[in-house]
Amino acid sequence: MDTLIKLKKLQEEQKKIKVGLVGTGQMGKVLVSQMRNVPGMEVVFLCSRTAKKAKDTFENGGISSFDIIEINKKSEAEDAVSNGKYAVTDDYRLLTECENLDVIVEATGNVEVGADIAYRSILHQKHTVMLNVEADVTVGNYLNHLAQKNHVTYTGTAGDEPGAILDLVRFAENMGLEVIVAGKGKNNPLNVHAVAEDVLEAAKIKGTNPTMLTSFVDGTKTMIEMNAVANAIGFLPDKRGMHGVKSDVAGLNRIFSLKEEGGILDGYRRVDFVNGIAPGVFVIVTTKNKDVVDLMKYLSLGDGPNYTLYRPYHLTCLETPITIANAYFNGMATIAPKGKTPFAETVAVAKRDLMPGESLDEIGGYTVYGTLETFEKAKKENMLPVGLCDAGIKVKKAIKRDTVLTYDMVEITKESEKVRLRKLQDALIDSAE
Repeated sequence: MDTLIKLKKLQEEQKKIKVGLVGTGQMGKVLVSQMRNVPGMEVVFLCSRTAKKAKDTFENGGISSFDIIEINKKSEAEDAVSNGKYAVTDDYRLLTECENLDVIVEATGNVEVGADIAYRSILHQKHTVMLNVEADVTVGNYLNHLAQKNHVTYTGTAGDEPGAILDLVRFAENMGLEVIVAGKGKNNPLNVHAVAEDVLEAAKIKGTNPTMLTSFVDGTKTMIEMNAVANAIGFLPDKRGMHGVKSDVAGLNRIFSLKEEGGILDGYRRVDFVNGIAPGVFVIVTTKNKDVVDLMKYLSLGDGPNYTLYRPYHLTCLETPITIANAYFNGMATIAPKGKTPFAETVAVAKRDLMPGESLDEIGGYTVYGTLETFEKAKKENMLPVGLCDAGIKVKKAIKRDTVLTYDMVEITKESEKVRLRKLQDALIDSAE
């Protein structure tokens, strides 16, 4: 049965998928408001840094203040949700433990918080939707393994670029075409050394956090997004950091061919990004079937053997209800890591010269940027994942700018939740080898 039909049937039966959401930034705020228009599902429990901000977000979405209840313990949450009220809290543990929720959406963008929320949600048998790709590429293989053991779905979201790419991959493979490259456009010129001061004016215009915008400009976000795609479909970066060429859509299938075919690639089954086609995503497909080649030419897709399938938009959190419904009804992930072992790793690189005793900061900060490497090489050379970086890691030796950080260059001074989960993931990987 079509998912929308199932949602409308729930609505007719005066039932709904009860969603808990953590995070009231731009994505969270829009999701609360927009889901009021989606039949058969609704955000009923909201967590933010302050309960007041969560309450304001609900009210912005058209919910009466009389129907919003601030929660301080688990029983209050369950009573509120059971009675058709809307719960708010500043303690995400209460949300993950609420028995009356069906799906939890994590939208904080913080690796530490996001990893813990996903872990707790899965243990409480909740389908878990991650708008937090940073946490996913850091510990997602373990979280997905844990979800499978607990018979729930762990997934990234439709509408984010990795999810949109996976939609194209499935579209192509369902037609019997072979996908050989998957990629996305990048909105802004790459400046790996960018810091918040460089983007303040742009951040003000966009109404976004300067640290978040920095993670886009310095390329870390792009690396992380393509890391998620690589882990989901088993593709690799062709070289460290990918190629990041400039092209229009028409040139993609020529550029992303093998070197001996006039392109730039050493091999196929690759992920990459392109300046000049944002905000779109693409896959390069091929076929050995002569009849299909003839039809592709007739359809004005070129002479082959490689063809471009391009989607010129991705609608971020507006598409998240699709993921929620598929997880709830079908146990289907939009995008999730494939197997126990990652295929790629976004590793930390010094954004400036670093001195012994300095603490690192997080993604979009002043000390590191991320670049994409194969997981095999990252593990062999003991490279530090950028998602683990924060003030709990100190530099042990002088590190020159643009040097890839390794575990032996730093000291982990705080046993954070993401570090604990990463150790569990590393043990899982070792057990699979």
